[in-house]
Amino acid sequence: MTTFGNAVRAEFAKILTVRMWWVLLIILVGYIAFLAMLMAGLFGALSDQLVDQGLPAMPEDTIPPVVYSTASSIGYVFPVLFGALAATAELHHKTLTPTFLANPRRLTVLIAKLITLGTFGLIYGIGALIGAVGPGAAVLALTGTDTGLGDSDTWALLGRILIAMTLWAIIGVGLGTLLRSQVMAIVVVLVFTQFLEPILRFGASVWDWTAELGRFLPGAASDALVGASVYTLMGGGGSGGVAPLEWWQGGLVLLAIAAVVTLIGYAVTWRKDVT
Repeated sequence: MTTFGNAVRAEFAKILTVRMWWVLLIILVGYIAFLAMLMAGLFGALSDQLVDQGLPAMPEDTIPPVVYSTASSIGYVFPVLFGALAATAELHHKTLTPTFLANPRRLTVLIAKLITLGTFGLIYGIGALIGAVGPGAAVLALTGTDTGLGDSDTWALLGRILIAMTLWAIIGVGLGTLLRSQVMAIVVVLVFTQFLEPILRFGASVWDWTAELGRFLPGAASDALVGASVYTLMGGGGSGGVAPLEWWQGGLVLLAIAAVVTLIGYAVTWRKDVT
């Protein structure tokens, strides 16, 4: 019987033998670096202009967290998409059948996949932070804005970003086991993350009761876990007079979403005939 350790190694081998993981990683780092520099330059210049006009400037200590949090508030789509594609690829390329023949304990295989993709979510988080913190801090320094890198709260925020990116990759695996189709997974992830949820988050601010519910949307929970985001700055978090979730509550909401989606996918797809 294949051991759990062998199952994990097999899952790593499946990912490392294809180029998709590092291609997406390179795109993620470049994309986040561009956005972080853009935001750092914009917020730094905007603060100076407000001061010159005699208007109250943005609190300087709020700028670095927002810049660095682009790693998760915008970059989270990469680990969730990668996790979904890694799961649906098994069905698309028929590699799940020999996997189950080698290890008939399907739950063991699924857990091994969750651990493996969670690890790659952490890797994507590190890459996103490299793109956000390095160029972002450089531009902040050039605009005369404190980078916040000497503050322990900033480093705690960076650590929570890594947790969020890991959880997003696990959510992606759950979606992949549930949706089965790679095309459907791509469409659902992109439509929800890039269009539907941002609309829902801003629309939820109309009434207090909808704002209460809006705190439990996946992106809002992720931003609460991290503690900062561009959505929060624009009023998308804690809207309608309702405070956002505590960071640990946001983490638990993301973990619960990952668990529910994965368990449903396991029940309706993973346990059935995959040939």
